[in-house]
Amino acid sequence: MTRAILFDVDGVLVHSRFHPDVERRRFWDEHLLADLGVDRERFQGLFKSDFMEVVTGRRSLVDALDAFLPTIGYAGSTMRFVEYWLERDTHVNYALVDQITRLRRSADVRVFLATNQEHLRAAYLWRELRLGHVFDDMLYAARLGAAKPDPVFFEKADGYLTECNDQPLLFDDSTKVVEAAREFGWDAALFNEIEDFTTHPWIAAQFGVAESARNRDPAVPAG
Repeated sequence: MTRAILFDVDGVLVHSRFHPDVERRRFWDEHLLADLGVDRERFQGLFKSDFMEVVTGRRSLVDALDAFLPTIGYAGSTMRFVEYWLERDTHVNYALVDQITRLRRSADVRVFLATNQEHLRAAYLWRELRLGHVFDDMLYAARLGAAKPDPVFFEKADGYLTECNDQPLLFDDSTKVVEAAREFGWDAALFNEIEDFTTHPWIAAQFGVAESARNRDPAVPAG
């Protein structure tokens, strides 16, 4: 049976500012004031407005920034600001990517991103960070018109998993999202460390089966 394995982006595939371990937090805006003249604390006001309209695709990121940036003193190009943001918010968890690639060689799976993204960053992650070379598809909020943990997100995402005939398994760093996924009928696991993926019972079993096959037949490629 083919199983869909899904991964959140920020906090899972990309190291974020919200990791519970302070030393492992990553801040794309650390030099925002020096580089673009924008105070990083004032910029956080963008997310206190109706930013979910952007995340769910009802408003473009450029339009929201066109309206917001002048209110905090930025007079430069909005597109330059977007470029700066996207280029720096990219601390990929390559150790996890390696393990996902290993899983694809070890088990009958399809792997997906399941994430709250707007269109521009989704495209950047897929193309520029080359996550499209690792994952089968990206199921993201602006594309689906709903954001996790809204049940509508899972309902619409489920429609893209029709080639998989086993219960989907989601790794996410949000307890609320994990609970919502389970309520919808998916399997879900909370992710803080890479071991939350590699030691998950189902994942570990797939790695174990592949290892046993290699021990029986040295011609089987290593995972």
